[in-house]
Amino acid sequence: MKVKTSITLTDELLKAIDLHIGEYRSRSEFIETATRKFIVQLIRKKAEKRDLELINRHSDSLNAEAEDVLNYQVPL
Repeated sequence: MKVKTSITLTDELLKAIDLHIGEYRSRSEFIETATRKFIVQLIRKKAEKRDLELINRHSDSLNAEAEDVLNYQVPL
């Protein structure tokens, strides 16, 4: 369900939207699509930050495990 709302944008931003509107039928569709993509980026960035914190928290044991695995490698 769509809800009609009102937002305030700068004139420069509206001109940029109009310049790049391309395949979108309206400013509303353009802004909705851009907002959805931005939210996906925020979610991905949050997950990547969480993953990096987890890796860093366990880096000592992960590095030790990698070194152990490398000891089994056969010289070529």
